[in-house]
Amino acid sequence: MIEVSNLVKRYGDHTAVDHLSFQIEKGKIYGFLGPNGAGKSTTMNMITGYIASTEGTVTIDGHDILEEPEKAKKCIGYLPEQPPLYFDMTVLEYMKFAADLKKIPKDKKKSMIEEVMDMVKITDMKNRLIKNLSKGYRQRVGLAQAILGYPEVIILDEPTVGLDPKQIIEIRDLIKSLKKKHTVILSSHILSEVSAVCDYVLIISHGKLVASDTPDNLGKLAAGSNNLNLLVKGEKSRIRQLLGEISGVKEISIEKKSDQEGWNVTVSTEENTDIREEVFFKMAENRYPILEMQSQKISLEEIFLELTEDNKKDPSDTNNRIQTAKEAEAVIRESENKTEEADKHDSSL
Repeated sequence: MIEVSNLVKRYGDHTAVDHLSFQIEKGKIYGFLGPNGAGKSTTMNMITGYIASTEGTVTIDGHDILEEPEKAKKCIGYLPEQPPLYFDMTVLEYMKFAADLKKIPKDKKKSMIEEVMDMVKITDMKNRLIKNLSKGYRQRVGLAQAILGYPEVIILDEPTVGLDPKQIIEIRDLIKSLKKKHTVILSSHILSEVSAVCDYVLIISHGKLVASDTPDNLGKLAAGSNNLNLLVKGEKSRIRQLLGEISGVKEISIEKKSDQEGWNVTVSTEENTDIREEVFFKMAENRYPILEMQSQKISLEEIFLELTEDNKKDPSDTNNRIQTAKEAEAVIRESENKTEEADKHDSSL
């Protein structure tokens, strides 16, 4: 449906988007996720042909966005972060204007406008001037013009900005319903929104794609996603021994808080290994009661922070590898030793 290949956008010395490549398939909702300034809106603007890329190509349904812009844009409905509204028009006048721009046939125009306005719940506002609408209703009018004409791809840049909680739920439900007939690309920095709505997540940081998968699969990739947390009463060494006998166990961590009954146990397992049943029977056989058992769930927020923070760090940079004062001291000592060795070498020459 949409193929983005080696997309680059530079503003002087600043690279806003850095060799971005991905594919969008039909009938899914894609979440385009990243911190502010990551390059999300710039990428959206290049996909829609609003700005030209420095390098790379965007192909929509076989049409290059720069070489065949009219054919490519017919496949797209776009709601930018700031809805493209004319404040001195009424809602209905604006919808008729948008329909004319999209070259919707006259015999279908009236029924389609009514259908779309009803879909986003702005029918009651159709005779009001856009400048007199609340921010939430203006956002709905912007969404209505994106849906108008029922394009194959609907691209939404921060669609719930300025909406109250009730309106956000309504817009999310509307976006979910759109995937029956459309492919939806949703750009957002609101993690709960992407998690609630999207089938597939693309995470961008500093203009680069750092991860792309379903929310569930991203959870499996994150550190700590294969951990089982337990609270067990019994002898520490014996608990470790029993858990070590279970197939698929990689690491066992046991600690105890002074005010707590039992041991806090974290068991790290191999990928796609569920040991909960074996742990239960093993502890029951030895009369070691399990007070709590919980598989560690990694939220999209934790995944996002892990991926974007890792991307900020340069592994070749010594400063990024220093985590504690002891490590810093060790690096300084190593540097001093190297200097002493160099001085000895120089004096022997």
